Amino acid sequence: MHSGQGDYCVLSSILSRSTRLAATAAALAFMAVPAMAAPATGGPELVIEDNDFLGPGGSDQLSTIPLLFNPHVRVLGFTVVSGDGWENAESAHLRRLLEIIGKTDVPVADGAVYPLVNTRAEMRLHEQQYGAIPWKGAWGGIGSIDTAPDVQPAIGTMKEGAPHTPPAKQDAVQFLIEQVHAHPHEVTIVAAGPLTNLALAIRQDPTFAETAKQLIFMGGMLDTSMMSITGNADFASDFNMIFDPEAAHITLTAPWKAITVVGSVSNDLMLSREYLGQITSRKTPLTTYIGSYYDPLPMWDEITTAIAADPTLVTSAVDARMDIDTSRGPHYGHAFVVPEALAPKGSPMRVMHIVRSIDEKRFRETFAHEAQADSATPAR
Repeated sequence: MHSGQGDYCVLSSILSRSTRLAATAAALAFMAVPAMAAPATGGPELVIEDNDFLGPGGSDQLSTIPLLFNPHVRVLGFTVVSGDGWENAESAHLRRLLEIIGKTDVPVADGAVYPLVNTRAEMRLHEQQYGAIPWKGAWGGIGSIDTAPDVQPAIGTMKEGAPHTPPAKQDAVQFLIEQVHAHPHEVTIVAAGPLTNLALAIRQDPTFAETAKQLIFMGGMLDTSMMSITGNADFASDFNMIFDPEAAHITLTAPWKAITVVGSVSNDLMLSREYLGQITSRKTPLTTYIGSYYDPLPMWDEITTAIAADPTLVTSAVDARMDIDTSRGPHYGHAFVVPEALAPKGSPMRVMHIVRSIDEKRFRETFAHEAQADSATPAR
């Protein structure tokens, strides 16, 4: 996929498809019951998680827990994309984690190394024109973008040890397409990193999105401008969208049957030192791993995968049209919503289910229980 990525990077016009719109102009009314697709009753929920698995530890890696240790979920595989870190290192950290917890039969498919259009030079120019981007991921983290490499570097020494398990023979795009068509209308795609892999799959196979069951993604931060002033500006940054805005736009205007947005709500819960103590009170290979590489961050990706595994965690949500700004201005890569009454005619903007709150107590209890599960249990 890496060598042929340019074949898919030409951004052609997006085909508009009819969407089922809200019956009222008050499309921003709260709903207590989530509108996302319910889990299948005849068998386990089939899931592929696409993520920028920065490691070791952290929200990216720990997002695997609600999927791997839920008996009602079958993980078809993980696909990796550059974002928080470089794709090759992310893949290695994820494969090493799966070795540690005895889940090596779950495939890991390597994916996109670079965004479709955005570059380090473009991000540097954006910072010069409109102000610093707090977190730059592979292009400098929380440091200076000037010292970051333009190309993916070799993998350095890994604290947890290098993996012995190789990645899947397929690249991420082929894996996604083949699995969705092998299980039509049954596969939930959970995306918790930049959406490059999904955009490439959509460009290569225009039927990909409509053949999946649904998309649940971490991103689409809304109403965070004041948080950047009064709280942590890094946590208010919609990095998954900012790193590859064009991919986000392509993905979110594709004909998915349902799209669930886990954005600002994912800032509400922290992996605190106290909560860490609760999780690590039972010693297993997984809890030892979590304790060894603890990072006090919001549980962004863990909440996203938990909602995919159990949609009843959602206690309130709002349906609205949403898209990502791809104009080269101060809001490049930022999410925006439009009330139904003001939506432009013929717009490709999709109606999405935007999560506003979850059952925090039940999420914490379930996540801790899953994290303490017997890691030696063979993967499904």
